[in-house]
Amino acid sequence: MKLETLVDLCLSKKGTTQEFPFDNKTMVFKVFGKIFALCNIEKWQNDQASVNLKNVPEKNTELRENYASIVPGYHMNKKHWNTIHLWEEELDDASIVELLEESYHLVAQKVPQKKN
Repeated sequence: MKLETLVDLCLSKKGTTQEFPFDNKTMVFKVFGKIFALCNIEKWQNDQASVNLKNVPEKNTELRENYASIVPGYHMNKKHWNTIHLWEEELDDASIVELLEESYHLVAQKVPQKKN
């Protein structure tokens, strides 16, 4: 997956913003102010693409057991977040899109209904 594709997918979601709240290299996607995806653009430029996505703890355990490219979230709550090393090309684009969708919906469902 290309970085532009990831950005387009994230921004196509209702209520999504793209920000750089931590530094000028960590791109963060939020749904109504809550993070659902992060990636380091310098790593993408150096062929070490990865993305942090949220999921439920049970699914995270399953994903980590089944895929070497999915590890506990770097600089995140490791129970709820995964880092997916995309450069390893273990997952196809459809699987990445599915995990991105799950992260978005998991975060969006916790947003107060007034913001939706």
